[in-house]
Amino acid sequence: MQPVKFDVGERGRAIKVARKAETLFVQVNSKPLILSIETATRAGSLALARGTELLASYVGDAGSSHSTHLLEEIEKMLDEAGVTLADMDAFSVAAGPGSFTGLRIGLATVKSFAATLNRPCVGIQTLHAVAHSAGESDATIALLPAGRGEVFAQRFAVTEVGIVQPFESPAHIGPGSLLDKVVSIRRLKWAGEGAQIYLEEIKARALAEGIDFEMTMGKAEAINVDRWVLVKGTEALAASVARLALASAPFDDTHTPQNLRAIYVRPSDAEINKRC
Repeated sequence: MQPVKFDVGERGRAIKVARKAETLFVQVNSKPLILSIETATRAGSLALARGTELLASYVGDAGSSHSTHLLEEIEKMLDEAGVTLADMDAFSVAAGPGSFTGLRIGLATVKSFAATLNRPCVGIQTLHAVAHSAGESDATIALLPAGRGEVFAQRFAVTEVGIVQPFESPAHIGPGSLLDKVVSIRRLKWAGEGAQIYLEEIKARALAEGIDFEMTMGKAEAINVDRWVLVKGTEALAASVARLALASAPFDDTHTPQNLRAIYVRPSDAEINKRC
């Protein structure tokens, strides 16, 4: 049998693939310690995870500013877990959409930590985290309030193992227009702060269309009958942010503070007022 010969280009590609596989094996099996910050919602949340294991989770106070207590809450959570900031292998953050001020606070905090400690940082779209928090589904509408009586909305499928698959780009839309758009979907989950705000409108439209409606707490099973299900108790979004960040491993030179960007979807109120 003749030996197999590689040209220089093939050999180089083979080496790169092997090294990437080795890096992936090391990082996935090392169970990176990830501090996750979510300040896109009013309450916000924090999570500490080692690989797929959630070590600590904290939901903030919707009545107070993230800028007032965020660092204090991080320090308290790490102290209770018996770790320090320097022990972190990576940082993750909800990158938007969401509260403009909240997003800037969360992103600035993670950028500062990552730059100071020379660690990777990963931005996760907030609506992806909302969908993940609601569990397995063929169709989930993730909703966050966008102000001015509108919402940020996006439709997803979520697999049994938590892989989030978007059907469309995030939209800035009125609740009524959104309901008109999705009314033909007979098996549907609703999740997120926006879904709870517009609970009565969602319920009324479902019943008007002859679709059963129910509410459930925490991650819900996939829907197997014609029904709209509103999932409550998904406020601890930082845990989903951490889990989705883990799926971005192996972390590389794209996961840097310089590459971390907010996803606003719409202009801020200040920008809108300036145009008027």
